[in-house]
Amino acid sequence: MPQVGFVIFPDFQVAALSAQAAFEFANLVAREPFYTLVLTSIPGGMVRSSLGFQVETQALATHPSFDTLMITGGNLPNDRLTAADLAVIRRHSAEARRTAGICTGAFVLAQAGLLRGRRATTHWLFGRQMQLRFPEVEVEEDRIFINEGPIWTSAGMTAGLDLAVAMVEKDLGAEVARSVARKLVMHHRRAGGQSQHSELLELAASSDRIQKALIYAKENLGQALTVERLAEVASLSPRQFSRAFRAETGQTPARAIEQLRLEAARILLEDSRHPLDVVARETGFLDPRRMRESFLRVYGQPPQVMRRAARERSAA
Repeated sequence: MPQVGFVIFPDFQVAALSAQAAFEFANLVAREPFYTLVLTSIPGGMVRSSLGFQVETQALATHPSFDTLMITGGNLPNDRLTAADLAVIRRHSAEARRTAGICTGAFVLAQAGLLRGRRATTHWLFGRQMQLRFPEVEVEEDRIFINEGPIWTSAGMTAGLDLAVAMVEKDLGAEVARSVARKLVMHHRRAGGQSQHSELLELAASSDRIQKALIYAKENLGQALTVERLAEVASLSPRQFSRAFRAETGQTPARAIEQLRLEAARILLEDSRHPLDVVARETGFLDPRRMRESFLRVYGQPPQVMRRAARERSAA
């Protein structure tokens, strides 16, 4: 039975522990206690969270090895670890099948030398800082999570859940992972290569009707997304819909749909080998020429250049 050890530090961020739910629900879906979860800190005992309450932990320094070691983060990178603390983390990582740094937990892995020569990510607020402090690490600031062999790192907050569900998929298969995501009410399971910045979030619609139309558009990018169709989904007249959409998002429906299509096309280009015509068709651009024009206008680069750059990063 694989033991998953979550390591916390003083002033830990509670959201980092939400990743535990993915393993808990995996046990429920599998109908057997596949994972055992253990909450630890280096010295053990009571550990205070950033919100002020305390939780009981087991001592990592004296605990047997784990199958999976999950290093959690806080609201700021942890700069209070001693050489002895880092040695404990290195020892447990060497004995574990895999080690993960959630959010600013990636800084702990970097301090322990576990990210040297590897790609890694962290919360976007601290990506630049991490790259400056650890030039031997290839920091990709705009990724949900990265899996580099036995080492995993994730962005902040909910990205830890995405990482944990991906681990469940590797252990128990895609169907179990999908069921876990449904139980967690994850509207969309994000792949590791996806951007930390979502266009749906940036559009920030406030009403249920406009949000419903945007979600419909995101899930049906290959279809003709006319104002009339989106208004029908929102249960508004086309005129009411256009007025409400601009008031809530600051953009026209056409501009917002283009942003959603660009985001989806970029992810497909970077994470798949689909030909450009297939990417254009799947994301609603109809043909590569129109997709290229949108990429040049928004990103300043054609799709082929962005795909080549992504492959070079992956190869490196």
